Amino acid sequence: MVGRSQSSRRSPAAARLGRNFGLLAGLGVILVLAGIVGLIYVGVATLTTMLLFGWLLLIGGLVGLAHAVTSRGTNFFWLAVVVAALNIAAGVVVIRRPDATAAALTMFAALLFLAGGLFRLVGAVVVRGPQFGWTLLQGVIGLLLGVLVLGNWPQSSLYVIGCFFSLALLFDGLGLLAMGLSGRRVVGMMEDGRVA
Repeated sequence: MVGRSQSSRRSPAAARLGRNFGLLAGLGVILVLAGIVGLIYVGVATLTTMLLFGWLLLIGGLVGLAHAVTSRGTNFFWLAVVVAALNIAAGVVVIRRPDATAAALTMFAALLFLAGGLFRLVGAVVVRGPQFGWTLLQGVIGLLLGVLVLGNWPQSSLYVIGCFFSLALLFDGLGLLAMGLSGRRVVGMMEDGRVA
């Protein structure tokens, strides 16, 4: 009875805002669960990520091609056609060979880790700024990640992409969950302060 009387005193805008923050928290829970499932089944997460990436490339290429056709008289028509064709071709390759694509992207990620770690290490030693320790630590971690992924390549391509994607889902979900719950709490505090 008390909950019903409090909700009846809420303004419609505050109730709608609280509901929207609740939906945001619900989306966060879904993403957290997807991230946990992805971390348990990293091989499936890698394959799913590659197929999703391939379909996005293919659909983006088809949309780009349709846009290029509608803008036939412009100066960038041929550039748009070439970019759309490359997207379509890349999408088809990724969909047909997700394992090879995962191996290539894993190699690329390892090289990025190595290069980024090396630049951070050199930058930390040369600049010696106020964040020297943290920058040095980031450089060491980047180098270690690059060496670990590259040292176990191509077997590491079975789990690296899926692990990264699942961790991204997990942390994005936790962020949305925290934002939704704190948003609902703030709306409730504002309403209680207004009514009192």
